Amino acid sequence: MKKLSLLIMFIVGLSAYSEARQVKDHDPLIERKIDSLLSLMTLPEKIGQLVLFTSDIDVTGPTIREGYKEDIQKGLVGALFNAYGAEFTRDLQKVAVEETRLGIPLLFGYDVIHGHRTIFPISLGEAASWDLEAIELGARIAAIEASAEGLHWTFAPMADISRDPRWGRVSEGAGEDTYLGSAIARARVKGFQGEDLKATNTVLATVKHFAAYGASLAGRDYNTVDMSDRELRQTYLPPYKAALDAGAATVMTSFNELDGIPVSGSKYLMTDILRNEWGFDGFVVTDYTSINEMVPHGYSKDVKHAAEQAINAGVDMDMQGAAYYDHLEALVEEGKVSMSTIDQAVRNILRLKFKLGLFEDPYRYSDAEREKANVMTAAHREAAREVAKKSIVLLKNEDKVLPIKKDVKTIAVIGPLADSQRDLIGSWSAAGDHTQAVTLLQGIEERAETSVAILHAKGAEIEGSDSTGFEQALQVAGEADHVILALGEAYWMSGEAASRSNLDLPGVQRQLAERILALGKPTTTVLMNGRPLTIDWLDNLPGAILETWYLGTEAGNAIAEVIFGDYNPSGKLTMTFPRNVGQIPIFYATKNTGRPFLEQEKYTSKYLDVPNTPLYPFGYGLSYSTFTYSDLALDKEEYRMDETIQVTVKVKNDSDVGGEEVIQLYVRDLVGSVTRPVKELKGFQKVYFAAGEEKTITFQLHKDHLAFYTATMEFEAEPGDFEIYVGTNSSEHLSASFTLLE
Repeated sequence: MKKLSLLIMFIVGLSAYSEARQVKDHDPLIERKIDSLLSLMTLPEKIGQLVLFTSDIDVTGPTIREGYKEDIQKGLVGALFNAYGAEFTRDLQKVAVEETRLGIPLLFGYDVIHGHRTIFPISLGEAASWDLEAIELGARIAAIEASAEGLHWTFAPMADISRDPRWGRVSEGAGEDTYLGSAIARARVKGFQGEDLKATNTVLATVKHFAAYGASLAGRDYNTVDMSDRELRQTYLPPYKAALDAGAATVMTSFNELDGIPVSGSKYLMTDILRNEWGFDGFVVTDYTSINEMVPHGYSKDVKHAAEQAINAGVDMDMQGAAYYDHLEALVEEGKVSMSTIDQAVRNILRLKFKLGLFEDPYRYSDAEREKANVMTAAHREAAREVAKKSIVLLKNEDKVLPIKKDVKTIAVIGPLADSQRDLIGSWSAAGDHTQAVTLLQGIEERAETSVAILHAKGAEIEGSDSTGFEQALQVAGEADHVILALGEAYWMSGEAASRSNLDLPGVQRQLAERILALGKPTTTVLMNGRPLTIDWLDNLPGAILETWYLGTEAGNAIAEVIFGDYNPSGKLTMTFPRNVGQIPIFYATKNTGRPFLEQEKYTSKYLDVPNTPLYPFGYGLSYSTFTYSDLALDKEEYRMDETIQVTVKVKNDSDVGGEEVIQLYVRDLVGSVTRPVKELKGFQKVYFAAGEEKTITFQLHKDHLAFYTATMEFEAEPGDFEIYVGTNSSEHLSASFTLLE
């Protein structure tokens, strides 16, 4: 903890940090400059500011538009994505500033999701750290590196709540919980934007995907979303709102439809909620060609109609689809889109260009010397290693297989992911260079004593039915005192357009694992994946299981530190692991039915072939330490609405190993004007305990923690009886009760 805190101080010292500055604080001088500029702009030049095209340096979608450089020269494009590098962005900016009539600078954006050059754990992995400082640090370093390569803008954080691990994009988010997801969204925005957008080592954050994209039916990407307004507001909207309250500058629309309307055409979301209710005054950008996709959705008769619907709904910028580029001028001339609508969208975009200081110095981000000094530094790699360690979740440690015993003489590192560099940096790894990644095998070799022999066999590929490598793997395992088995998904199996209907280990990996584990050797299974997997069978076999996600550039070193006991694992799951896909969706904050589960009775809500309980619940994660909870207490039994509820619990480290524990507080409202979940996370603290140390942990709750959207759709707390749960995960906890009075 001390080491990470020092790293935070060092990194943050580079970024002129103080108090968060809201984007909504308008500068009157900037507003006057925008007015002057708007008065000079022709309609095509205004429309150009609403156009976002990709360059040809990178591919993040199905098409590359040719002629974007000529479009810049004509003033017909105001922003580019997939363009980075100090020299490249300077050259493109020079065209916009020095070869156009008005010299309006370009905005450069990119998918900087979990690191830029130095790759941190995937977002779902970082979330498992439950360490908001570490998560903010990851975003801070990503911003430092991205801005040093000429970028102004990142398409992150993803604030989508998802309770379906079949959806590949769970890897980009914080998991299933609204409270935790909101806290993490705030941390990421703060890391990306710092406090002063004019600082050249910050980037604009984009809250995505607005809204409810994580609830796509059947976990299939781009699919329909359909839910009540209460569920939308209670569960899915709060993390977006939290990110905007933290100052996030831009919002990205989602691909899905909601309530029968594709989101890029939803006035309810983009204007009624985002602008009018929440007061957002940054700009809204679509996801990749999502305006055009309203045609196959069956909401628009053609792309021109889709452009009309999107701009009038409140979408400011069109990513890659050329719908605005091709049709807005005609729509204005036909009276279907007003000039005031165009002007407002342009104003929203120009304001951020002014806030970034691009009109003062358009090349301020394109500094080759800063690029050399701030990309993939030793300090950044060290920070990535620290965050990666915190993101690892110990799922099982039967017979205390871990950490590896000091008398071990031979270690076998086996599996298709044992020496894979590309897979370690995961999907959406931006400009990351996988050849810089430390593999598990390399990390073990680096950390092990020189007297320890390290053996290696691949055993099998990630996919396919070829088992010819089993023989070598079994021979190597048979010679070892400890076996490390690296299994999981290929990097491309999670992320966008990577939904899976089967969450088992691909290929013959299960068969390989069963053969290795049958040898009876002390074995640690290291999982590398972008989502919860169905590994009930593995949990029933002996040994240890480490969930390591895709940990990024320093993955192998981080895992090795945990395996050898240099770091005590402290991660906790932020997404429930199902026993099988038939349980999905499965999440902790469910509701009771009228016939709650009873084992001895048939006609209750249950399956015939599998328990209702998950394999690993939300908040679950083991440690090399043993923590005991006792003496949960509230300062009184009844509270008025204006009073603070104080909750205390004693937590003791009963082991001889110091470690961190994530102490979690959940609340249940027993009776409401609408039904309430069986429990909801309302607080957590990550605390270090020395060996044998006991601490009293205090939580403070108030009525806002107990509020929900009532039968009349008012967000408020209702008087009544409540249960409090405090423990090590959502299933193992102590309980107490109180009454909230009028």
